[in-house]
Amino acid sequence: MISAWVDNIWALYFTYGVLGGFGTGIIYVGIIGLMVRWFPDRRGLATGLAAAGYGFGAFFTSFPIDSMIKNSGYAHTLVVWGIIQGVIGIVAAQWLRTPPDNYQVAGAAPAPAIAARQSQRSYSPREMLQNPVFYLLFLMMSMMSTSGLMVVSNVGPFAKEFGVADVLVMGMAALPLSLTLSRVTNGLTRPFFGWVSDHIGREATMTLAFSLEAVAILVLFAFINQPALFVVLTGLVFFGWGEIFSLFPSTLTDTFGPKYAATNYGFLYIAQGVGSILGGPAAAFLKQTTGSWTAVFIVVAVLDALTALLATTALRSMRRRHLLAG
Repeated sequence: MISAWVDNIWALYFTYGVLGGFGTGIIYVGIIGLMVRWFPDRRGLATGLAAAGYGFGAFFTSFPIDSMIKNSGYAHTLVVWGIIQGVIGIVAAQWLRTPPDNYQVAGAAPAPAIAARQSQRSYSPREMLQNPVFYLLFLMMSMMSTSGLMVVSNVGPFAKEFGVADVLVMGMAALPLSLTLSRVTNGLTRPFFGWVSDHIGREATMTLAFSLEAVAILVLFAFINQPALFVVLTGLVFFGWGEIFSLFPSTLTDTFGPKYAATNYGFLYIAQGVGSILGGPAAAFLKQTTGSWTAVFIVVAVLDALTALLATTALRSMRRRHLLAG
């Protein structure tokens, strides 16, 4: 019995985590690679809008998928939704086009804060992987992915541990209301902070957003046993985290050029995989070791604050030297 259960768990992990991640990764990275090339003057907003679709999709599909799993089982659900995803992806791809090299939107130009930080040439993946700026971005995205997923993967356990999961807020249980609101804020934050970064610069926006995430985590911990505040603050935490999917690809393309944007971002997006591996298990280990969630909240806040500091110090100066040298 236990052996069969373990085999099923690994089969589901491989199907959803590896094959599913491979499929959605192709779609996501490919679309982002096109957006940063078509809209060089508004890369933050463009990638944010695309990434918002990636986040908002869960709002529309989570309920029918959950219902189908309960009625028909995991295997049938994976096959059906895999086919749906494949068909939609293939059909939608027929209207996608790659812009010419060095494409510029007619009559549009990036804001001065952005134009001064955009590379005048495109770096191949091999060249990018030899540049320390890439590894700093990879480290920062890994840290933000890890910290965000430490919270995202444990919202349910938080709510149950602190006794707010089933308390009614506006006529709805706090936990499902929190998850619903969080999906919305996780989608909205991507175009919002992308748009902000198009005006005040990528590093300044990273510092602002990641600092917001750190503060939101600490305030959530202080008021986590109050149902209404739990709902609002978890939404704010998601709002401070989801923008990594617009800020990092736009910053990467500004730094290394648009020609190889999809491939280059594919390498950077591995950082999300690092966060997926570390986030959930790390939070569970800290909870089991210390007997409380305090250490988890502290680690998350520290990672967020440190990434914000790296953005305004190391990343800003290293990108400046890189662009001057290029």
